[in-house]
Amino acid sequence: MQTIPHIPVLYREVLEQFKDIKNGIIIDCTMGYGGHTSLILEANPDIKLIAIDQDQSAIDFSTKRLEPYKDRVVIKKGRFSTVIKEILNEYDINDVRGILADIGVSSLQLDKKERGFSFSSENLDMRMDEEAPLSANIVINEYSLHELKRVLLEYGELRNYKKIASFIVSNRPYYSAKELSDALKHLMPSGKKIHPATLLMQAIRIEVNNELGELESLLDTIEVTKFVDTKIAIISFHSLEDRIVKNRFAKWKADCICPDEAPRCTCSKDNSLGNVLTKKPIIAQMDELKDNPRSRSAKMRVFEMDR
Repeated sequence: MQTIPHIPVLYREVLEQFKDIKNGIIIDCTMGYGGHTSLILEANPDIKLIAIDQDQSAIDFSTKRLEPYKDRVVIKKGRFSTVIKEILNEYDINDVRGILADIGVSSLQLDKKERGFSFSSENLDMRMDEEAPLSANIVINEYSLHELKRVLLEYGELRNYKKIASFIVSNRPYYSAKELSDALKHLMPSGKKIHPATLLMQAIRIEVNNELGELESLLDTIEVTKFVDTKIAIISFHSLEDRIVKNRFAKWKADCICPDEAPRCTCSKDNSLGNVLTKKPIIAQMDELKDNPRSRSAKMRVFEMDR
């Protein structure tokens, strides 16, 4: 019998958003170890689910976990920004009733020290797809000072990004995540409940996996697809990701698409793609925070496409 590696974040809230979907297709862009996927299949017995993941170990695990639902689930390997385009070409878009994306690293990836996501890892990797060419080792030990500054500023939003980047370049090579986080601890923000090197490691991980680019590409694909009566639920763990989702949903809701500097409206004022269903992001309830501390930074925003 398989050991379930972790409880998916905001699982009750996800089921609540999709509870009225009685038929058609739900796409889980970030299957991981099948947490949300299995719960959605169980709660929505007449839907078909297409699940995407780039991590082969997650696919191997979830293929076994989802065996009871094998007639209703299709698993596809690859980056969701690419695979979702293939899915929309293969299936009738009118059948797609929901899209879920849980952006970020899975708990099992964090817990497997050999994957290099953990502060105590003895290597530098952080690849969600273990076959991808770019790793944390390359970012830390081969990026130029200029490139490192960009990563730390844009993805870590670290005030002293210049000092941190200079320290890394002056003292490399680094051979493990533990060595790196320990060496830079004195330069990291203090006084927070999170590990001092959290923002540093997060920035590197985002760069390695092009996480913001993947999210933007997914939203671009959804935007140009003529969905009708389709719910889009995005769970993010980083302020930059949440900002991207919030701004894109606001754009989708707007009737007028004229630029702000335009003296008068020249569009049809009929450009809204639907409605934002979450004025504020949905966050974890107290009992979930107690049982799963990693859910504390999870935020879910939901949009309903109606054209």
